[in-house]
Amino acid sequence: MQIAIVIVAAGRGERAGSAEGPKQYRRIGGRPVIAHTLEAFLTWPQSGPIVTVIHPDDAALFADATAGLAGAERVKTTFGGATRQQSVLAGLEALSGSGATHVMIHDGARPFVDPAMLDRIADRLAAGDDAVLPALAVTDTLKRGAEGLVAETVSRDGLFAAQTPQSFRLSRLLDAHRRAAAEGRDGFTDDCSIAEWAGMPVRLVEGSPDNVKLTVRRDITMADERLSGTALPDVRTGNGYDVHQLEPGDGVTLCGVFIPHDQKLKGHSDADVALHALTDALLATCGAGDIGDHFPPSDPQWKGAASRIFLARAAEIVRAHGGTIMNADVSLIAEAPKVGPHRLEMRETMAEILQIALERCSVKATTNETIGFVGRREGIAAIATATVVYQGRPS
Repeated sequence: MQIAIVIVAAGRGERAGSAEGPKQYRRIGGRPVIAHTLEAFLTWPQSGPIVTVIHPDDAALFADATAGLAGAERVKTTFGGATRQQSVLAGLEALSGSGATHVMIHDGARPFVDPAMLDRIADRLAAGDDAVLPALAVTDTLKRGAEGLVAETVSRDGLFAAQTPQSFRLSRLLDAHRRAAAEGRDGFTDDCSIAEWAGMPVRLVEGSPDNVKLTVRRDITMADERLSGTALPDVRTGNGYDVHQLEPGDGVTLCGVFIPHDQKLKGHSDADVALHALTDALLATCGAGDIGDHFPPSDPQWKGAASRIFLARAAEIVRAHGGTIMNADVSLIAEAPKVGPHRLEMRETMAEILQIALERCSVKATTNETIGFVGRREGIAAIATATVVYQGRPS
């Protein structure tokens, strides 16, 4: 399964006010809306080819909006039509020859898409659903009005508010769009309505309350406030602790660096107590369990494995949940060997694995003053702390 992404961004956005230009190019948090939207998909591990459908007059705006965006070279653009339906069809046609089997269609003015929601959608596509709609159950009381008066109260049972990305088996949706265009049917309000018309069952999955569409000027102002720091940031801290027994040997591996020594650490993997603790700290920031859940010592494939594999996987999990690793700190507790001469190499190794700056990686060491199992040189312990900032509003 290869999932392509079509970002629909050809509209004029008149309800948000036309004087400042199309809403997808307005700035929130110092960057254009479309840059935030694209970044969410560029950093999602399962995204394949990406096509952005833009207005013919907006080529320069789009180029400026995506300048400096990491991965922007992956994004292909095509021009949209007079309606959203025509623009989506143009985006689907632009995927010809891409090898994609499925497609997610997303509004360019929804910059707060949740990677966990994308995972839920992808799981349903992988399970065999041809059409998947993220949606939220309607919670407000609904009224039907007529001539300025309430005509009746509408039951909200079974009612859902549709979101994007609406996702499909590419061949089936493209066929439905082509049929609708050939028959002159242009009244569809979203892609799932075309799928319904074509006889495709549409699976509902849980949407995200943060996945709002910026429609009016107030929406853009609130989004800017949220990203500019006036809204509460979602900063999380995770802690990890690990200890491994020492036994006779020729050296220990700490923070990915082998240090010659007259003992070694006992463990199923390379027993890197520091990276094990840091792996747990990262997983804790998104509630993803601990190292044993992902790399059980009972599994023979991890026999003697380098612990950098575990840490790299934890970093992938954090990023898949929308996290940005801000800091990683490890404290080693050992009587020997001396850590100081190797501290810089340890920090460099951590920075390489986590793909963050060296200044964001810290390694400290202390003895246990000859007290306890550490003091008797029976083992080495490590305490780790990780700080991660997550996309979206904290719940």
